[in-house]
Amino acid sequence: MKNIDSIDLKNKKVVIRLDYNVPMDNNVISDNSKIVKTIPTLKYLLDNNCRICILSHLGRIKSEEDKEKNTLKYVAQELANLLEVPVKFVDECYGDEVKKIVDEALNGEVLLLENTRYMDYPEKLESNNDLDLAKYWASLGEVYINDAFGTLHRAHASTAGIAKFLPHAVGFLVAKELSNLNILIKDTPHPFTVFMGGAKVDDKLKIIKTLLPKCDYLLLGGGIANSFLKARGANVGESLATNDEEILKELKDLMVKYKEKIVLPVDFTMDDGAIYDLGLKTIDLYQKYINESNIIFVNGTCGKFEDERFTEGTKELLRVLKESGKDVYIGGGDTASSVKKFGYEDAFKFISSGGGATLEYIADGKLEALEWLDK
Repeated sequence: MKNIDSIDLKNKKVVIRLDYNVPMDNNVISDNSKIVKTIPTLKYLLDNNCRICILSHLGRIKSEEDKEKNTLKYVAQELANLLEVPVKFVDECYGDEVKKIVDEALNGEVLLLENTRYMDYPEKLESNNDLDLAKYWASLGEVYINDAFGTLHRAHASTAGIAKFLPHAVGFLVAKELSNLNILIKDTPHPFTVFMGGAKVDDKLKIIKTLLPKCDYLLLGGGIANSFLKARGANVGESLATNDEEILKELKDLMVKYKEKIVLPVDFTMDDGAIYDLGLKTIDLYQKYINESNIIFVNGTCGKFEDERFTEGTKELLRVLKESGKDVYIGGGDTASSVKKFGYEDAFKFISSGGGATLEYIADGKLEALEWLDK
């Protein structure tokens, strides 16, 4: 796999896949971190007088209404502000007119095409890695760069298939992610502690089962903790937790097999019979394990930190992690958003831009789309 600075890009027409799947509130970007992290790669391309055609997704597209809610046109405005050059937004991502617009652009110009997942309705062409679609996107340039780390755990037409048709490399963001996360895959210092939060244990069970043999302690929060407690027989009331009996049995078996590793919360912040955050006694308990550790990986939050009533657990956990002085690696997604919200952006060893991609890379040392880029 080649890095962007190891190939000749001077005056080239570049198609670049970025991850601009940013949180939006009434068409306002609430966290622009993902956009900010792509600026070094884009400036490098501009320094090489490239014509830049950007591909990205935003949200999931299952209907025409989803298209209206997940347009990238507001991202184009934010990108232009950050990059300090004009960014031309193209309101489609496929077709003869799109190709005409891109082909007529000059070197030094930046274009952002509409959401690649528009091609997922009515048929899931993007997400199913349709090679005809990938070939079309490849026709828009001479070189393909992938700098969308947060998308690399899925082989889609814009993240994987396109590499079949163009010379390709990874950008600075992807290279930095792989370099920093490798310590969590190979020759990891011990004790190695993982904090795992988030809503659905169903989505993360495979990852948990892969990490448990590798880590020394697994500290739990959010709906994942609720599901483990439920599997142990606790009454979690109306709290977010899995109802899948097979998964509950698997969780129960894991707690028997890894009883010295899995650490469950002991108190909570509740509202109307439901758990929404971890309590301070739990954070004190987790602090003991954190202080024993050499390296810590954090993915997920303690609870519904977006609601000001339920911020205490997550905020206190981040404070404990910072004050521990340990090497702390933060997973992307909500975890990174909470770090920014509470002002800990400069407190930790590394903050990943990925979410599921970060988890899968740490668990398996592989990413589905990355294997296409290795060819």
